[in-house]
Amino acid sequence: MYLRHRMTDFSKATNPLPSQVDVVVVGAGAAGIAAARRMMRANPASRGLSMLMLEARNRIGGRAFTQRAEGEGLDMGCGWLHSADDNVLAARVEAEGLTLDRTPPPWRTQAFDHQMTPADQAAFGQAFAAFDRRVSEAAARGEDRPASDFFDPDGRWNAHMDAISGALNGARFAEVSSLDYDAYGDTGVNWRVREGYGRLIERLGEAVSPVTATDCAVRRIDRSGPLLRLETSRGALTARIVILTVPNSLIADETIRIDPPVPALLEATAGVPLGLASKVHMTVRGAGDFQPDTQLWTRTDTTQTGGYHLRPFGRPMIEAYFGADLAWGLEADGPAALFDFAVSELVSALGSGMRRRLEAVAVSGWGVDPWSRGAYSHALPGHAADRARLRVPVEDRIFLAGEATAPVYYGTAHGAWMEGRRAADAALAALGLAPCDPGEVPS
Repeated sequence: MYLRHRMTDFSKATNPLPSQVDVVVVGAGAAGIAAARRMMRANPASRGLSMLMLEARNRIGGRAFTQRAEGEGLDMGCGWLHSADDNVLAARVEAEGLTLDRTPPPWRTQAFDHQMTPADQAAFGQAFAAFDRRVSEAAARGEDRPASDFFDPDGRWNAHMDAISGALNGARFAEVSSLDYDAYGDTGVNWRVREGYGRLIERLGEAVSPVTATDCAVRRIDRSGPLLRLETSRGALTARIVILTVPNSLIADETIRIDPPVPALLEATAGVPLGLASKVHMTVRGAGDFQPDTQLWTRTDTTQTGGYHLRPFGRPMIEAYFGADLAWGLEADGPAALFDFAVSELVSALGSGMRRRLEAVAVSGWGVDPWSRGAYSHALPGHAADRARLRVPVEDRIFLAGEATAPVYYGTAHGAWMEGRRAADAALAALGLAPCDPGEVPS
């Protein structure tokens, strides 16, 4: 059964928002869409409840965004269905008419054995596995320290491992809680959506388009009265419940201000900040020189380097990936800086002829995006418990959800999706209503 809603196209800025609704979902990324779908599929007892989803951008999907270029769908944010055999979104791909690609990721190999012989690659894998074991042993003792504390002090591969941390965590291991890092759930199975992960989230969001208002930035949530008052770029409205699914960064710096402030919430968002991962999609002439779906790290002796996915999906393209402080610095200098750095690395590794063969197609900018200010979350050392603190509702009427609140699958779209459903169920309970019918397929 579906919640009541007006058949108004709220995406048009010319159409005014209603003055009052029962539930407002703030943010139309994976978590927000999941929460809205869950609310709309609540049991018949909730019919008559009104809902609206507000999104600051002119599109839905948040950091799950597929850009169309060169006839292909290029993911600017999340691109892999991580832990795909336990991923609630994996079964949705083909059901939405999209293509599920099960080609294994190339992350454990090095194209052309560049700077790493097969023996070196095996040694690196063993070193990383030993690091992970030390972190797990410390986590079992309840230790919450910088993950970098568990490097082998004399390890040959520490810099390379830390560079990879930029891709895994959006931050170097010195900024990552060992306890939180160990909590991440990884089944080792990773698939992709040929048309784009962002396209999948977009299609799933079509079900809630009648209750979605885009180009509507929420500035303030006033909780001083019996109803919550939301001040937005398109006017004010009141609600009984707010499900807040925006990136932690927007709460921590009070781009979205909750009044009166909630110190515990602000502290928790600061303890789980957003890191950064940036992408550059490039076409490459003479792509036959490269084996499809292979990985290249141009340097193994420094953290200031990127990873390069050669010919993803067999396309004549290269996807460059930069993380942590390197990504923050390059984004600050603009999109051209990201492309120039990628070209310089590939020229250094593969020869000067590469300069003439590469052309930028799409460059991400999540760090400079005012509605993201980062890519995905990591808990700072000593702050692993802050993810659970983020899940504690404010007065049982403001509920947070997103990848940052996910206890196991944080940093992923499906983790955000699961958290959106959790928050919706909690909101329904606060309203005295039951969640979805027991026999219903999860939304």
